[in-house]
Amino acid sequence: MIEEPVMTAEPKPLEKGLMKAIVRERFGSPDVLQIKEVEKPAPNDIRGVLVKVYASSVNAADKHDMRGASLVIRLVGPLFRLSMGVRRPKEPGLGTDFAGVVETVRNDVTAFKPGDEVYGVANAAYAEYGLARESRIALKPRNSSFEQSAAVPIAGFTALQALRDKGHVKPGQKVLINGAGGGVGTFAVQIAKAFGARVTAVTNSANLDMVRKLGADQVIDYTQEDYTKKGESYDLIVEIGASHSVSDYKRIMNPNGTFVLVGFKDKIVRRLLYFIIRSRFASRGDKKFTFFIAKSNHDDLVVLKDLIEQGDIIPVIDRLYPLTETAQAIRYFEEGRTRGKIVITRDHDTDKPVWSDSHKPPGRGTSR
Repeated sequence: MIEEPVMTAEPKPLEKGLMKAIVRERFGSPDVLQIKEVEKPAPNDIRGVLVKVYASSVNAADKHDMRGASLVIRLVGPLFRLSMGVRRPKEPGLGTDFAGVVETVRNDVTAFKPGDEVYGVANAAYAEYGLARESRIALKPRNSSFEQSAAVPIAGFTALQALRDKGHVKPGQKVLINGAGGGVGTFAVQIAKAFGARVTAVTNSANLDMVRKLGADQVIDYTQEDYTKKGESYDLIVEIGASHSVSDYKRIMNPNGTFVLVGFKDKIVRRLLYFIIRSRFASRGDKKFTFFIAKSNHDDLVVLKDLIEQGDIIPVIDRLYPLTETAQAIRYFEEGRTRGKIVITRDHDTDKPVWSDSHKPPGRGTSR
């Protein structure tokens, strides 16, 4: 029988200078996570903005950071700017995405002031307060809640950069997105439509109606048919699942087509080596294969904010969990059936889904 992680039931008044945060002292399953009272951080010369976190969200990188990547990845992680410990966690905290309110800033921070509602990435965001770099946060979308905004950063960065920077998507192109029902996929469908592409979304049976409502022109249920054998071809493939061989992908790519691999899966070592080395050969000729790790930055947060305020993106949230149930949230994420994003907050029902049939397809703005 698996023991539940040590969690405090009801928040109690904190001593001055302390806050509640999710921490772990070793790599492992969600059982290693605990909620403890720790010292409230203060802005420093690297992360100059202290934010009060109202919501954060779960990403695949958080799961790997919790469990610990393979020894090989821990050793080569710095080559890909992946910060993680080799034998134990480099830092006890966990979490990256957040939305909240600026609490205080260093004197050299000029873009934000106390009271500003912001979103972006912060250090150890599964906590009541977190530290952020001025260059990795932006003002929160005006028409988006803290919960919705917290669902955006990493998944939004990944989808935007995959389509715009690596895929060079253009209006009228045929784009296939495999893994369209997950966190990155739901953003990728909507962003591709905002850029004027014709989108084919591949997902499971339960998500077909959802991705249609997000604007997909065509949907494919991968549990019923193999999208690489339908006879269709595409200008751009955004692959989140990496479920087929390079030869399968090449067969369904148009001349001058591009394949972009995204995501952070359990077999990342093999995939990294395969796509870094193999792509030298696979990309010869008129078809390009590429792999990347998304970069957090202020400018792209502003682009995503504009898309949300225009109605081109509506963040999809599967479930909300209070901070005290972060371990349960990550367990659910690890089951692999998340629709959109899982959000960590303090004031919501754990089982209340935000997605509903009342969702209206987003409006379409000008492509960027």
